[in-house]
Amino acid sequence: QVQLVESGGGLVQAGGSLRLSCAYSGLTLSNRAMAWFRQAPGKERAFVAASHWNGGSSDYSDSVRGRFTISGDNTKNTVYLQMTSLKPEDTAVYYCAATRRFFQWGSRAASDYPFWGQGTQVTVSS
Repeated sequence: QVQLVESGGGLVQAGGSLRLSCAYSGLTLSNRAMAWFRQAPGKERAFVAASHWNGGSSDYSDSVRGRFTISGDNTKNTVYLQMTSLKPEDTAVYYCAATRRFFQWGSRAASDYPFWGQGTQVTVSS
C-alpha cells in the first residue's frame, strides 16, 4: 500500500525559506516521477515541480523555477521541496504525488499521478 506523508509546512515571512518533506512507503523512486503540486483557496491544484530519478530530470513551473528545488533521499525514503525567496502568492496547501512505475516522464497533469499525500499548509506573509 502506497503512502505519502507531507510535513514541513508553516508560516513564513516573504523572502524566507521552508523545506517540505514527503515521506513515502510502499513504493520506490525507481522508474517513476515524484512531484509537488499546490492548491490555493479558490484555485485548482497546480503543478509545482517534478523529478524522475532514473533519468535525473527535473521540471519546474515558471513561477517557482530558480527558487524551488526538488530532491530525494532513497536512504530516508523521503522527497524534499526546498523553497526559497518565498512570496505571498506561494501560499497554498502543498501536496506530494507519485506516478506509477514506468509512466512516461514529463506530465504536469494531476490526473497522471495516482498516489497523493494529505497536504501541508504553507502560508507566506507580506
